[in-house]
Amino acid sequence: MIDSLIHTDSKLFLLLNGLHSPFWDTMMWHISGKAEWIPLYVFIFGWFVYRFRLKSIPLIVAVIVLIGLSDQLSVILFKNTVQRFRPCHNPDIMQFVHLVKNHCGGKYGFISSHAANSFALATFTSTVFKNKYYTILIFFWALLVSYSRIYLGVHYPGDVLAGALFGILLAFLVKSVYSAIIKKFAQQNREAA
Repeated sequence: MIDSLIHTDSKLFLLLNGLHSPFWDTMMWHISGKAEWIPLYVFIFGWFVYRFRLKSIPLIVAVIVLIGLSDQLSVILFKNTVQRFRPCHNPDIMQFVHLVKNHCGGKYGFISSHAANSFALATFTSTVFKNKYYTILIFFWALLVSYSRIYLGVHYPGDVLAGALFGILLAFLVKSVYSAIIKKFAQQNREAA
C-alpha cells in the first residue's frame, strides 16, 4: 500500500514537474520566494491594525507564533524524522527532475514547510477576517505557493498535501488557544471591573 502511494506520488510529481517553460521557471521561482511576499504580510498586518486597533497586537503575535511553530515543527517532527529524499535528491528519479537555477534545497522534503506555512497563514487569517473574497484569494495564494514547490522540483505532491494539512490543523490549534486566552483575559477584566 505505502509503496503504491509512493509510486503514484512520484509519477504525479514527474508529470507536474515536467510542465515547464522559461517564463514559468521565472514566475515559479518568484512565487516560491520569501521576500516577494512581504507586501502581502504587511497588508495582512495592516488590515489587522485597521480593523482591530489595539486588539490587533495579540493577533499579530499569534500569527508570528503560528508561522514559527509551523516552520520549525515541519522540520523537527517530519523532515528530520521521516527523512524522505526530495525528488531532486532521490537517486531513482533525480535525472528526470527539472530544477530552476539548479536549486534543490536540503536533503529531505517531507513535509513542505512552504505549504505548511502558507496554509497555516491562510487558515488562521481567514477565520479572523471572515471575508469570502479574502478567503478565496488567500487560499489561492497558498495553493500557488505550494504548487511552485513541485514545479521547482523540490517537493512531491504528497509533501505539499501533508504540509498543507499540517498547516491547517496547526492554525486551528493556535486559533483555539488564542481564543481561549482572549476569553480568559476578558473574563478577568469583567471580574476586576
